[in-house]
Amino acid sequence: MPRVKASFKNTQGECLSGLLEIPDTETKAYALFAHCFTCSKDIAAASRITRALANKGIAVLRFDFTGLGNSDGDFANTNFSSNISDLIQAANHLEENYAAPVMIIGHSLGGAAVLAAAHSIPSLKAVVTIGAPSTGHHVEHLFSHAKEEIVNNNDEALVDLAGRQFKIKKQFVEDINTYNDTTHIGQLDKALLVLHSPIDETVAIGEAAKIYSAAKHPKSFISLDKADHLLSRREDSEYVASIVSSWAARYLEITDVNHEASSGTAPTIESGHVLVTEQNKKFTRKIYTQDHQLIADEPLSASGSNLGPNPYELLLAALGACTSMTMRMYATRKNLNLDNIEVTMKHDHIHVEDCSDCDSKTGLVDKIEKTIKLEGKLTDAERQRLLEIADMCPVHKTLHNEIQIKSQLA
Repeated sequence: MPRVKASFKNTQGECLSGLLEIPDTETKAYALFAHCFTCSKDIAAASRITRALANKGIAVLRFDFTGLGNSDGDFANTNFSSNISDLIQAANHLEENYAAPVMIIGHSLGGAAVLAAAHSIPSLKAVVTIGAPSTGHHVEHLFSHAKEEIVNNNDEALVDLAGRQFKIKKQFVEDINTYNDTTHIGQLDKALLVLHSPIDETVAIGEAAKIYSAAKHPKSFISLDKADHLLSRREDSEYVASIVSSWAARYLEITDVNHEASSGTAPTIESGHVLVTEQNKKFTRKIYTQDHQLIADEPLSASGSNLGPNPYELLLAALGACTSMTMRMYATRKNLNLDNIEVTMKHDHIHVEDCSDCDSKTGLVDKIEKTIKLEGKLTDAERQRLLEIADMCPVHKTLHNEIQIKSQLA
């Protein structure tokens, strides 16, 4: 499954590090994932859930909040408000480079953050929380023993969180105290899915009840029986991904986990026509035929996103596929013992002086090389005839014929 490194700036100009999990097949939607408090994008639950969602056609960007993981910045200078800001910047990155996210998923404090950030990301249609507190203020209990030292004495303290020490400053405490009610949840105006374990010892199940009670419909609740807070068991993470993808199909107009089409957003294409649409303002392009969809792109080295073959690779693929099909048709008709065909394609630009049989006299010409591997009990004469047939495929003939290409504005 493709995984693309992502980097973007927070509002302070610091670089945030992320990973975009891309489906092997059609990308039906883009989503954001927010990790738990003091965690990173590489925590097992985040990794497993985003990969499992990509398996179901949903591309997911997970990233490290400022000062955590591989992202720049000092954690001591961050707060709940900066987490919300980071999520908005991540959504902007997706919109500018791929497509605007339609779903946002938050785990633990990341869940409280996505509930607060969702109002500022207009493209969102669905919000998912996993083991989340109802507000950012909930985390104060994690360092309540040091609160007096932070607020009244030294303005900061080293606090042990999940076995690691973090510096918590007074500004952090003051910031989370401003996020102590659930009014914003009732104003979401987006579909909401709440997932929580009844045996969660880090964030009690009562927090899920607060979220659900504050939210308006459409809203859903799923109990994650036997799961711990971090979803450390693989089966729990995969179950979450399965539930989220199935639930999302209703609200995002995508194909669900069973590949049963919803209302869908793919355009209707006439037979023999191909539609190419722009997926981002770089090189990613969606290609539609009457029954199929694929992606064209450029590699990262050419400022693309490397989500699909480039146009020349698609051209070679068309010629190679046509060559193989034509040879197979001939072998079948002649009852040849041809077990397998492999066609390797290569495109290059060469100087005319290096081409002995080119019509042009100056400049560069395009050169396509086809290397064909035939497996089976074939005579030398049969192999030679198949090589001749290889150059008779319709696409091969089209490339050799005089071609008229007319461009017009729609």
